[in-house]
Amino acid sequence: MAPLPLLESLIDYAGLFPPAALPMPKAVENYARYRESPEAWMLAKFVVPASRLDEIEESAAGAQFPLSVLGSADLAADLERISRSRSPIDTIELKASNAAQIESAMRLIPASITAYFEVSDLSLSPSIAAAGARAKIRTGGITPEAFPDAAFVAQFLAACAKVDVAFKATAGLHHALRCFRPLTYSADGPSGWMFGFLNVILAAELARDGKPAAELEPVLVAETIGKLRLFGEKLGENRGFLISLGSCSFEEPVADLIALNLL
Repeated sequence: MAPLPLLESLIDYAGLFPPAALPMPKAVENYARYRESPEAWMLAKFVVPASRLDEIEESAAGAQFPLSVLGSADLAADLERISRSRSPIDTIELKASNAAQIESAMRLIPASITAYFEVSDLSLSPSIAAAGARAKIRTGGITPEAFPDAAFVAQFLAACAKVDVAFKATAGLHHALRCFRPLTYSADGPSGWMFGFLNVILAAELARDGKPAAELEPVLVAETIGKLRLFGEKLGENRGFLISLGSCSFEEPVADLIALNLL
């Protein structure tokens, strides 16, 4: 299967995290299998907390996976664990609530590691840009309340575009199009509206073209590929502004794309 530039290296596999919440051996087994699948070109990094780096290396039995590490409040300890890892690590994901936290973290992080900062205050986008870092947005969770509204996502995209900051999105993005679905794999779990990763990709590219947040909201809530294409033809072009998506599933995004005849 020939790689599509729009989807290449799109999905950071986060099988350790809800709603999948797989044990480490199973998540590692899945990732290794996906790396050998016909859709392997869509796969990017394996997402792992810094505190579990030793565990993944034990489960991988000598295999070296490209990792994206979730940092903690003790960044110095996280970086020490990263320095001891045998696996290739070039990204770390952190939370920040103010510019001072971003600046402090960047003084510790080696130049060989790209930092992503998850922020809820969009006024921090210039600080992320000034630090030479990237942004991160959490687009869902396992309850309806965990999903931001379309207006916030649109404002995040516009804020990143304004200062030319690339970003990744994570959580609740394992379906291609906006949809109302169960939010967990439990039979009695809640359902809710989920953002589609194709919606986010297109809205991000339109933001980079200068579209204001108000014009991005309808893109984010379009529920069919036909409606989505009404907003532009960029679904056939390269993806550069959105670096990757964190997803606890790799099989569901692939299945959705096949059903849409995009794979």
